Amino acid sequence: MFLKVNDLAAAIGVDEKTVLGWIKSKGLPAHKQDDRYRVNRVDLLEWATTHDISIPPDIFAASGDTPDRPLVSDALVQGGIYYDVPGDTPETALREVVSRLQLPPSMDPDFLLQTLLAREALGSTALGNGIAIPHVRSPIVGHTGESAISLCFLKNPIDFDAIDGKPVTILFTLVTPNVKIHLHLLAKLAFLLHDAPFQELLHRPGNEDEIMDVIRALEKTIIHR
Repeated sequence: MFLKVNDLAAAIGVDEKTVLGWIKSKGLPAHKQDDRYRVNRVDLLEWATTHDISIPPDIFAASGDTPDRPLVSDALVQGGIYYDVPGDTPETALREVVSRLQLPPSMDPDFLLQTLLAREALGSTALGNGIAIPHVRSPIVGHTGESAISLCFLKNPIDFDAIDGKPVTILFTLVTPNVKIHLHLLAKLAFLLHDAPFQELLHRPGNEDEIMDVIRALEKTIIHR
C-alpha cells in the first residue's frame, strides 16, 4: 500500500522534486523508511482529492488486483441520484444524505453521521467548484457484496469550508463491501471529476439519464482499463 517517491513521480508524470515539495511544504503525508520517503496510497488519494491534483486511478490498485472491479456507473445505479436534498448546514445536509444511503442493518445511521461530521472537522472533503465527497478514513463498508455511490444535489448551497471558498451543492457518498473497492471507486470518481464538461453537467444539473450516459462514456474513453 506504500509508494516510493520515484514510483509516485513516474506514475503522475512529475519529477521527484515536485513530490518532495508536496511532502515538505504542501502537507502530503509520508513517512521515512531507510532514509527515504514512503507515501501511503490512502493518504495520497485523500490529499490529491482535496488539493485538486489529478492522479491516474490505476496507481491505487494494489499488486495482484484483478481487473474485475466495479465501475462508478454501476455503483451509481445501485446508490441512486437524488435532487433537491434539503439542509442548510453540513450536519443537516449529511443527515439527509445518510437517510438515503443503502446501509447494512448492523450500521447505526446516527453513528455514521457523527463519523462523517468528525471527518469534516479534521478537514473539508470539498473538492472545490461546489463538489464534495464526504467520507471517513475507515470506509463505509457494507456486507451485501454490492458497491453503491449516491449522488445528492442539495437544495441550498452550503458552506463546507472548501479551499476555493465556494459553497457546496453536490455530494457524492460511497458504500463498499471492502476497503480495496472503496479506494478503487474513490480514485475513479475523483479522476472523473476532473473532466470539465462533466462538472458543468452536474452544475446544471443534468437529468439522471444524461449523467449516466456521460459517466459511461468517460469510463470507456478515459479511465476504463
